[in-house]
Amino acid sequence: MSNYREIVTKAVIGKAKKTSNNEFKIETEEKPNTVLGCWVINNSFNGVHNNGSVIISGAFDINVWYSYDNDTKTAVTTKRFTYSDKMNVPLKNDTTLDNNSEIIVRSLKQPTVTKVDINNDVINLNVEKELGVEIVGNTKVKISVEDIDDDYEELLDEELDQEIDSINENYLEEIDK
Repeated sequence: MSNYREIVTKAVIGKAKKTSNNEFKIETEEKPNTVLGCWVINNSFNGVHNNGSVIISGAFDINVWYSYDNDTKTAVTTKRFTYSDKMNVPLKNDTTLDNNSEIIVRSLKQPTVTKVDINNDVINLNVEKELGVEIVGNTKVKISVEDIDDDYEELLDEELDQEIDSINENYLEEIDK
Protein backbone atom coordinates (compact mmCIF):
# COMPACT_ATOMS: atom_id res chain seq x y z
CA MET A 1 0.00 0.00 0.00
CA SER A 2 1.32 3.42 -0.83
CA ASN A 3 0.48 6.79 0.58
CA TYR A 4 1.60 10.30 -0.29
CA ARG A 5 3.69 12.92 1.45
CA GLU A 6 4.30 16.55 0.60
CA ILE A 7 7.82 17.94 0.66
CA VAL A 8 8.32 21.70 0.87
CA THR A 9 11.38 22.77 -1.12
CA LYS A 10 12.88 25.67 -3.05
CA ALA A 11 12.36 25.56 -6.80
CA VAL A 12 12.06 27.85 -9.82
CA ILE A 13 8.46 29.06 -9.68
CA GLY A 14 8.68 31.58 -12.53
CA LYS A 15 10.93 32.26 -15.48
CA ALA A 16 10.87 34.88 -18.26
CA LYS A 17 13.11 36.85 -20.58
CA LYS A 18 12.79 40.25 -22.19
CA THR A 19 14.63 41.89 -25.07
CA SER A 20 14.68 45.67 -25.05
CA ASN A 21 15.94 48.38 -27.36
CA ASN A 22 16.70 51.80 -25.92
CA GLU A 23 17.92 55.01 -27.49
CA PHE A 24 20.65 57.08 -25.88
CA LYS A 25 22.28 60.39 -26.79
CA ILE A 26 25.85 61.47 -26.20
CA GLU A 27 27.05 65.04 -26.60
CA THR A 28 30.77 65.49 -27.19
CA GLU A 29 33.11 68.42 -26.58
CA GLU A 30 34.04 68.54 -30.26
CA LYS A 31 31.77 68.42 -33.30
CA PRO A 32 31.90 64.73 -34.37
CA ASN A 33 32.33 63.87 -38.06
CA THR A 34 32.35 60.07 -38.02
CA VAL A 35 31.73 57.41 -35.39
CA LEU A 36 34.65 54.98 -35.62
CA GLY A 37 33.48 52.53 -32.99
CA CYS A 38 31.34 52.14 -29.91
CA TRP A 39 30.99 49.50 -27.23
CA VAL A 40 29.13 48.88 -23.99
CA ILE A 41 31.00 47.84 -20.83
CA ASN A 42 30.44 47.48 -17.08
CA ASN A 43 26.85 46.26 -17.28
CA SER A 44 25.52 45.69 -13.75
CA PHE A 45 21.95 45.03 -12.61
CA ASN A 46 19.71 43.58 -9.92
CA GLY A 47 16.06 42.69 -9.57
CA VAL A 48 13.58 43.39 -6.79
CA HIS A 49 10.01 42.34 -6.11
CA ASN A 50 7.48 45.17 -6.47
CA ASN A 51 3.70 44.59 -6.26
CA GLY A 52 3.75 41.24 -8.04
CA SER A 53 6.27 42.33 -10.69
CA VAL A 54 10.04 42.29 -10.94
CA ILE A 55 11.81 45.63 -11.40
CA ILE A 56 15.30 45.33 -12.87
CA SER A 57 17.56 48.32 -12.25
CA GLY A 58 20.88 48.51 -14.02
CA ALA A 59 23.59 50.67 -15.50
CA PHE A 60 26.33 50.45 -18.11
CA ASP A 61 29.01 52.60 -19.69
CA ILE A 62 29.01 53.44 -23.38
CA ASN A 63 32.35 54.31 -24.99
CA VAL A 64 32.27 56.07 -28.35
CA TRP A 65 35.33 56.54 -30.53
CA TYR A 66 34.78 59.32 -33.05
CA SER A 67 36.65 61.60 -35.41
CA TYR A 68 36.37 65.39 -35.53
CA ASP A 69 38.01 68.43 -37.12
CA ASN A 70 37.27 67.13 -40.67
CA ASP A 71 38.36 63.59 -39.76
CA THR A 72 41.89 64.68 -38.78
CA LYS A 73 41.66 63.95 -35.04
CA THR A 74 40.00 61.29 -32.89
CA ALA A 75 38.69 61.09 -29.35
CA VAL A 76 36.89 58.66 -27.08
CA THR A 77 34.08 59.72 -24.81
CA THR A 78 32.45 57.65 -22.08
CA LYS A 79 29.07 58.13 -20.50
CA ARG A 80 27.24 56.08 -17.87
CA PHE A 81 23.56 55.32 -18.45
CA THR A 82 21.00 53.78 -16.10
CA TYR A 83 17.96 51.74 -17.01
CA SER A 84 14.92 50.23 -15.36
CA ASP A 85 12.85 47.39 -16.82
CA LYS A 86 9.59 46.04 -15.43
CA MET A 87 8.86 42.35 -15.98
CA ASN A 88 5.61 40.56 -15.17
CA VAL A 89 6.97 37.04 -14.71
CA PRO A 90 4.28 34.35 -14.98
CA LEU A 91 4.35 32.03 -11.97
CA LYS A 92 3.79 28.27 -12.10
CA ASN A 93 1.18 26.17 -10.31
CA ASP A 94 -0.66 28.85 -8.34
CA THR A 95 2.47 30.02 -6.52
CA THR A 96 2.86 33.58 -5.34
CA LEU A 97 5.70 36.07 -5.41
CA ASP A 98 6.48 37.25 -1.89
CA ASN A 99 9.31 38.83 0.07
CA ASN A 100 10.88 35.40 0.68
CA SER A 101 11.22 34.73 -3.05
CA GLU A 102 14.72 34.94 -4.50
CA ILE A 103 15.05 36.87 -7.76
CA ILE A 104 17.90 35.85 -10.06
CA VAL A 105 18.64 38.12 -13.03
CA ARG A 106 20.95 37.07 -15.85
CA SER A 107 22.13 38.87 -18.93
CA LEU A 108 21.19 36.53 -21.77
CA LYS A 109 22.54 38.97 -24.37
CA GLN A 110 25.00 41.63 -23.31
CA PRO A 111 24.04 45.21 -24.22
CA THR A 112 25.20 45.92 -27.75
CA VAL A 113 25.05 49.05 -29.88
CA THR A 114 22.92 48.12 -32.91
CA LYS A 115 22.65 51.54 -34.59
CA VAL A 116 24.57 54.78 -34.36
CA ASP A 117 24.29 58.09 -36.19
CA ILE A 118 25.17 61.74 -35.77
CA ASN A 119 22.37 64.28 -35.82
CA ASN A 120 22.90 67.98 -35.01
CA ASP A 121 26.32 67.25 -33.48
CA VAL A 122 24.79 64.68 -31.09
CA ILE A 123 25.63 60.98 -31.30
CA ASN A 124 22.45 58.86 -31.20
CA LEU A 125 22.82 55.23 -30.16
CA ASN A 126 20.42 52.32 -30.15
CA VAL A 127 21.32 49.66 -27.55
CA GLU A 128 19.81 46.17 -27.46
CA LYS A 129 19.98 43.84 -24.45
CA GLU A 130 18.23 40.69 -23.28
CA LEU A 131 17.67 39.93 -19.61
CA GLY A 132 16.35 36.72 -18.05
CA VAL A 133 14.66 36.42 -14.67
CA GLU A 134 14.19 33.33 -12.54
CA ILE A 135 12.12 33.45 -9.39
CA VAL A 136 12.97 30.86 -6.76
CA GLY A 137 10.40 30.27 -4.06
CA ASN A 138 8.85 27.66 -1.83
CA THR A 139 6.84 24.97 -3.54
CA LYS A 140 5.42 21.59 -2.61
CA VAL A 141 6.29 18.27 -4.21
CA LYS A 142 4.00 15.30 -3.66
CA ILE A 143 5.71 11.91 -3.58
CA SER A 144 4.51 8.36 -3.17
CA VAL A 145 5.77 6.63 -0.02
CA GLU A 146 5.75 2.85 0.24
CA ASP A 147 6.06 0.94 3.48
CA ILE A 148 9.03 -1.38 2.91
CA ASP A 149 10.62 -3.47 5.64
CA ASP A 150 14.17 -2.51 6.35
CA ASP A 151 16.60 -5.34 5.57
CA TYR A 152 19.13 -4.67 8.31
CA GLU A 153 20.53 -7.78 10.03
CA GLU A 154 19.83 -7.90 13.66
CA LEU A 155 22.80 -8.57 15.95
CA LEU A 156 22.37 -10.10 19.36
CA ASP A 157 24.44 -8.93 22.29
CA GLU A 158 25.01 -12.59 23.37
CA GLU A 159 27.29 -13.27 20.39
CA LEU A 160 29.41 -10.26 21.24
CA ASP A 161 29.63 -11.28 24.91
CA GLN A 162 30.89 -14.78 23.95
CA GLU A 163 33.75 -13.28 21.90
CA ILE A 164 34.80 -11.07 24.80
CA ASP A 165 34.76 -14.03 27.22
CA SER A 166 37.12 -15.98 24.98
CA ILE A 167 39.95 -13.43 25.18
CA ASN A 168 43.24 -14.94 26.39
CA GLU A 169 44.37 -12.74 29.27
CA ASN A 170 47.83 -14.42 29.34
CA TYR A 171 48.59 -13.42 25.78
CA LEU A 172 51.65 -11.32 26.66
CA GLU A 173 53.13 -14.05 28.85
CA GLU A 174 52.83 -16.59 26.07
CA ILE A 175 54.68 -14.30 23.65
CA ASP A 176 57.68 -13.98 25.99
CA LYS A 177 58.20 -17.79 26.08
